[in-house]
Amino acid sequence: MGAPENVPVRSRGPVLRRIGVVLLVLVLAGLVAFALSRLELGRVGHALVTASYGWIALALALTSLAMLMRSISWHQALRAALPDTPMPWAPVIRATMIGVMGSALVPGRLGEPTRVVVLSRRLEGRTSRLLPVVAGTVFSQTLINLLALAILLAVTFTSVPLPSGHLASIAIALAIPLLACLLVIAGPRLLALGRRSHSPRIARAANTVARLLALARRGLVVFARPRYGATAIGFQLLAWAFQWLACYAVILGLGLQSQADIAAAAAILLAVNLSAVLPATPSNVGVFQAACLVVLAAYGVGAGQAVAYGIILQAVEVLTAIGLGVPALLGEGLSWRDLRSSRTEGEAELETDEPS
Repeated sequence: MGAPENVPVRSRGPVLRRIGVVLLVLVLAGLVAFALSRLELGRVGHALVTASYGWIALALALTSLAMLMRSISWHQALRAALPDTPMPWAPVIRATMIGVMGSALVPGRLGEPTRVVVLSRRLEGRTSRLLPVVAGTVFSQTLINLLALAILLAVTFTSVPLPSGHLASIAIALAIPLLACLLVIAGPRLLALGRRSHSPRIARAANTVARLLALARRGLVVFARPRYGATAIGFQLLAWAFQWLACYAVILGLGLQSQADIAAAAAILLAVNLSAVLPATPSNVGVFQAACLVVLAAYGVGAGQAVAYGIILQAVEVLTAIGLGVPALLGEGLSWRDLRSSRTEGEAELETDEPS
């Protein structure tokens, strides 16, 4: 008699979860409907229809060039970190484009670890030994990106004053990659305490993490080799410059240049990148447009035109990511399912690899 009574109890959990999901969807739909009702959708549609798509095409071209510049920068960092490993450019380009597509389409910045795994499996040597080094080169690009964000921040401050609340948001967003920097740079010294632990499990974990961090730091050697470092920094900053111009091209496409200038484009690029530090939705949809709306409102642009700007700019980024990522995916002979499984396999190799 006891078994049948337990069946409804066991099935209650999934039912409650489904009800919770439905309620959450309804609440979100209500919030979206309320937000849309306040945005004058007629003006959004009019701005989208009357946009000059010659400028939008230029934005697509500039964004594509930016991705190419990023691959050149990464190639230089890889050559510095792995001087004894053959480093053909084509796999680096394909891994870069696959990573860009992953980050553009999936929440959680899937593209960054994906490009590390895709390239590591193409290089000569044990994948488990290459993964942390290649990840370190991606981290070196993050450091250059912080420099680019600082430049954009300086340009933004000179063009429009930001409320204190936005300053706090910027500080929090910048703190996340900075803390990651400190972890990689100072991590091995901090982990020395764990390695001396009386608990064998803690000591083994600390040894493994310390070894992986030491390998990851090899990816930063590009900054100690001017031949590679100058090229890596130069091309990465050039990529940001192309994206900055792409943002301004969309401003021109919507005819907003009388209100928003090249400095406004810098503020927009800064805002959308900071909003993507902790992506909450696929492609950061909604958050991306909100960031554009906040910035353009400071320049006197109406909500309808600002939302249209955010839609077009994000479409430019997503279409570029797909247009470059899909051929790269086919060139690697991979499917989207392969990417997810290869990433899991790469993580497993890191966890099971023993110190040599």
